[in-house]
Amino acid sequence: MDSLLPVKPASGQSTSINSPQHRSWWARSWPLALLVVLGTTWLRPETHSLDYAVCSVNSKIYTVDSDFPNVQCIIVHDTLIVDTGDLEDITIRWRERLLSENPGATQLPWPFNFLKVSLRVITIQPDSIVVPGLTDAHAHMLQYGFKMNLNLEDCASVDEVLSRLKAYVLSHPDILRDPTRWIEGMGWDQNKWPGAQYPHADDFDREPLLRGRRISLARIDIHAAWVSNRVLQLMAPLPEEVDGGLIIRDEHGKPTGLFIDNAMSLIPSQPFSEARAMEYFTRATTDALAVGLTSVHDAMSVPEEIQFYQKLSETQKLPLRFYLMGSVNSDDYWGNQIPRLIQHGVGGRLTVRSVKLFADGALGSFGAALLKPYSDNPSTSGLMLMQPEALAKLVREFSTDGWQVNIHCIGDRANHVVLDIYEDMLANTSISIDALRPRIEHAQILTRDDIKRTGKLGVIPSVQPTHATSDMWYAEDRLGPKRIQGAYAYRTQLDASPNRVMPLGSDFPVEGINPLLGFYAAVSRLSVKGDSPQGPGGWYPSERLTRTEALKGMTLDAAYASFSEDILGSLSIGKKADFVVLDRDIMTVPMGEILGAKVTATVIDGEIQYGNL
Repeated sequence: MDSLLPVKPASGQSTSINSPQHRSWWARSWPLALLVVLGTTWLRPETHSLDYAVCSVNSKIYTVDSDFPNVQCIIVHDTLIVDTGDLEDITIRWRERLLSENPGATQLPWPFNFLKVSLRVITIQPDSIVVPGLTDAHAHMLQYGFKMNLNLEDCASVDEVLSRLKAYVLSHPDILRDPTRWIEGMGWDQNKWPGAQYPHADDFDREPLLRGRRISLARIDIHAAWVSNRVLQLMAPLPEEVDGGLIIRDEHGKPTGLFIDNAMSLIPSQPFSEARAMEYFTRATTDALAVGLTSVHDAMSVPEEIQFYQKLSETQKLPLRFYLMGSVNSDDYWGNQIPRLIQHGVGGRLTVRSVKLFADGALGSFGAALLKPYSDNPSTSGLMLMQPEALAKLVREFSTDGWQVNIHCIGDRANHVVLDIYEDMLANTSISIDALRPRIEHAQILTRDDIKRTGKLGVIPSVQPTHATSDMWYAEDRLGPKRIQGAYAYRTQLDASPNRVMPLGSDFPVEGINPLLGFYAAVSRLSVKGDSPQGPGGWYPSERLTRTEALKGMTLDAAYASFSEDILGSLSIGKKADFVVLDRDIMTVPMGEILGAKVTATVIDGEIQYGNL
């Protein structure tokens, strides 16, 4: 039989394109060439060229889907997960789907069957795992970027803060030359300093380069601010008292430069700048994607910030998903000041359907509202930032108007008051708890009875495990041995939840942005150094979560808390292809190795946003 392949001519034989041999070969070969061209075009339709499977030979794809908790592979089509299971099974189903959608895409007989469409398969490293895209259920994006501009978190004394500020001024010629420019930073914590005493405005004047400058530094929890004497001059005269806030004064009644909670609103601030917001946003989203975050619940978005997000989302695809909680400092209904947006913008990554209200302050600055005085400061029981009657009115109005209501509550008094409000509202409305999904942000210190009541009412406790491991060094001094039993009690809270939902967040920039810090804190109750006030076994270890519960808290539970459990939170068929690849198995490695895990890929809508597959 004559070969269909071209034959190299013998030495001296004519090779002209017009030679009889060449014409004869083309006459016999053009049908094959035509089939190759048509087959390549016909059997590789563009709509399927981007389908791919991600597989783990060890079935280390943790889906957070209770029906199929671990699978070998997932298939991504466009922005969605379209199948999960073993590679052989999903490949067969994928081909069947392809042929059903393209009846003409039939397989050719041998020897042309090599032209058939094949599914691109990406196999992760044997030690790696895949988890659903991670969500931070309580964070502050733009404030994170702000903090990174002048971060004071690791300063161990007032002197270190002054040195950091001096270096900052010297490295910014525009500020160095102009003493009227504001110097703003964040992160100081007097509990880390010798004596654990609040700083003073006079401290800034000890450094000649800082004397007379406008300085305003937010405490690590953003519930207190420390300002310079120049700022105090600009603020004069000050009121004697502030409802829901405190101006710290010395023994002569003179302000010391410390303002707590609502009193912080007296401090002048720079007007909102879109350029500055973009700088902060870029830093925050870059860092978030690098640690595997695909969604963030921003827990205090003022109208100017919401407008910034909305405008950006309408001109480009946001780098990750945002669930914004609108916030306005007012006792009067302000729902008409913010837009209601559901999966808005390019790619549908922006949602605004919830509001953030504040009941009290923070434990570290003695602002958390307690039922009884602080154990280490009996002169105060903390601060209610809003009177219960005004708070109840806002909760009713926002809930009736269809907004999810999320309330900041740290102390046991604040939590008790808010549970009373929710209980009364739920008893007097026909709206179901599932339609409202009210949240308590932090839910940090509660009586045992109120923990049970939270579950009974169906209120969602939105907690931050790293708060427990950050506060554990002084929390029992603040609260005493009895109250501490109901503080940071995550196991007890989860067990009290009827549907076992407890979204986890970090409150970054108050804590670190890496969600594995929260995962580790939840399952170990240890510091990053592996210790605690109660030793290496963990701080109140009976309140630990399992690794499965912690992963669910930062995926499916967070999705439920944002009304998106139908499209996010698990690697299930029909949901968005948001997932993360880690270089080690955080579900099984020794506890001390969890924080060593690195993100190798962050994928949103099936597209790689960080790293590579």
